[in-house]
Amino acid sequence: MSDAIGRLVDQLHKIEDEIEHRLDEHRARAGYRLHKGRPVFEPDVLEQHRRLKVGLLAYLWPIPLLNIAITPVIYGMIVPLVLLDLSISVYQQICFRVWGISRAVRSQYVVIDRHQLAYLNSIQKLNCVYCGYANGVLAYAREIIGRTEQYWCPIKHATKIRRPHDRYRGFLEYGDAEGYRAQLEAFRRKLK
Repeated sequence: MSDAIGRLVDQLHKIEDEIEHRLDEHRARAGYRLHKGRPVFEPDVLEQHRRLKVGLLAYLWPIPLLNIAITPVIYGMIVPLVLLDLSISVYQQICFRVWGISRAVRSQYVVIDRHQLAYLNSIQKLNCVYCGYANGVLAYAREIIGRTEQYWCPIKHATKIRRPHDRYRGFLEYGDAEGYRAQLEAFRRKLK
């Protein structure tokens, strides 16, 4: 990676840190804090949330019938998601041990906490659990495959790809045969 790109990546990390700082400030203004990784609301904020909760009938009434009819299709995706979750976890446990790669921590990707919000009814909470699980499993799988790509093929594509994983920015340029031969082991060591 060139020095200019390295500086830009450093700037990006600083911006990400600033975003996280601003999110902490937002959490404080929203009346909650994280305690041992769990959100804790101030009592008055929690009471306000309970008052804003919409009952099931009031929630369901305006939903178009076709949206309700496709619910089995939406929730049917849980089967391939669970299979992906199980298979990618087994893949990581076996392959990463053989390659000496540090393993991705599933709980850092699969975060299910929105069901604790007092202003959501039971259907909304179920939807939040589903989406948190689905997006978390996909992020977890992406990290595992990103680490695999770094181990075997840390080379950028010739064409621009949309929103590559975080590791991709540091990969070798397409066509850099000498860099690949010289730096492959260094990319692998970074995964230990």
